[in-house]
Amino acid sequence: MKLDGPSLYALFISAANALDNNKTAINNMNVFPVPDGDTGINMSLTLDAVRKLDDDFAQKNVSDLSKKIASLILRAARGNSGAILSLFFRGMSKAFANCEEADTSDVARAFKKGTEEAYRAVMNPTEGTILTVMRRCSEEAERAVAEGKFARDDVRGLFAYIVDIGEDALSHTPDQLPILKEVNVVDAGGYGFMTALNGMLSALNNAPVERIDDTDEVAEADFSSFDTESITFPYCTECIVEKYEQFVGEGHAEAFHKLVGKIGDSVVFVEDESIIKVHVHTDRPGKVLEKACEFGMLATVKIENMRNQHSAIVSDKQDKKEEPKPIKAAPEKPFGFVSVCMGNGIRETFIDLGVDNVIFGGQTMNPSTQDIIDGVNATPAENVFILPNNKNIYLVAVQASKLIKDKKVIVLATRSVPQGICAMLAFDPDGDVESNTAAMEEALSNVTSMSVTHAVRDTTIDGEHIENGQMIGMIDGNIAYVANTPAECLEKLSAEMGGASYITLFCGEEVDEDGQAKATEIIKSAVPSAEVVVINGGQPIYSYIISVEK
Repeated sequence: MKLDGPSLYALFISAANALDNNKTAINNMNVFPVPDGDTGINMSLTLDAVRKLDDDFAQKNVSDLSKKIASLILRAARGNSGAILSLFFRGMSKAFANCEEADTSDVARAFKKGTEEAYRAVMNPTEGTILTVMRRCSEEAERAVAEGKFARDDVRGLFAYIVDIGEDALSHTPDQLPILKEVNVVDAGGYGFMTALNGMLSALNNAPVERIDDTDEVAEADFSSFDTESITFPYCTECIVEKYEQFVGEGHAEAFHKLVGKIGDSVVFVEDESIIKVHVHTDRPGKVLEKACEFGMLATVKIENMRNQHSAIVSDKQDKKEEPKPIKAAPEKPFGFVSVCMGNGIRETFIDLGVDNVIFGGQTMNPSTQDIIDGVNATPAENVFILPNNKNIYLVAVQASKLIKDKKVIVLATRSVPQGICAMLAFDPDGDVESNTAAMEEALSNVTSMSVTHAVRDTTIDGEHIENGQMIGMIDGNIAYVANTPAECLEKLSAEMGGASYITLFCGEEVDEDGQAKATEIIKSAVPSAEVVVINGGQPIYSYIISVEK
């Protein structure tokens, strides 16, 4: 068989279902046990955009259909893994241009073009990742077609061959990345990619993957019925939790239910066999998410500041009301800024430094390409700087910048909140785009980013055994220390702050006044010569985020 439009659409739906069904397994493939193990969620949410295609368009030819799907996926892309996946399918769509149907030559060419697009977006490709799996699939597909192993109409046979090649390539990723071998997993992105391809192959074999997520039928609460005008708690917090195996079944999350009831109102808490769905108005959203992570992986999260009407984070299951059109502001000034961060205190810090629009996002809560596009469009400036402040958001920001044609968009390689703040401090309103870009990027090397978070599973990395729930001290995104309490972890990190002249400590949502005072004392005792500024950052997941400037 050749591949026509409706068949191609069926392949994508099957792939989206496969990713959705397996997102928790993909998440668990992440090497580090920190709470940003969201590869599966990002890939699933990215490909989920194919469901927005109307039935009439699904009957188009391969060329038109693949182009439309590529556009939807690219705008929905989340995280590095989602961005790379979207670029692969964007490349495929370019190869399918002018194709009414696709034969084996077209499919092989599409895999090659998709791989080229994905590689082009990654500055320093690493062997043993999703890119390696893509490359092996495309190389072997091209070779097999050139050698005449498959008839032109045997797309099913070629696809089965590609899947076998991909599975073999995936199995060898631990041989290419030592860290994968150490923790005994294959690459999470590659695993997700093969999950999608296997879903496509199932559709070709007339057995498409069905979506087993039944959260639409379970606990579909009408959140719009809550009167937010009368609520004193500022954060409307919603999440869906995919349970860990030990909590499967009903009645295992009573402790979570009690906590939610104590720290908020307007509570909707539903637990079934495999998921927990929560809605609560609270002033401590980080506490809700932290507790949720004890019971499973966050599948969806939404946090909305009702007082400031500043909404944040991904929400797939909104009510059916028509959403307002995104703002598109005309240029009123030469420079503008869009920053991604979590926590109201951190948000206010960026606004004080001159950021026009803050997109709430970060670990486990990656904004989509479209979210960033909307933020840039709402910024009334000719030149807009984007500060991703997270390595997993950078690639999506780059893709967003390429889709904006009426403004000059510069994506700074800020990998943390401290780097973003340091970049803003280096901005000169009297300078031009080039000099400011250079100055802000140079400033990134002047700050060390530290943080304290918690492990979400047991693992062993670099010979260090880490248990679920232990505190982890991070330095520039790498695990540096493991401890049993946030204070103990902070003490270890403070030993690395020698020579600092200026230290900013952002305290997380769960840190109370005593915790702030103790953290301040720890840092001042370790670095008495440094000026220490303490800000109630309000960020979830991270007890402390620390900016250390020499």
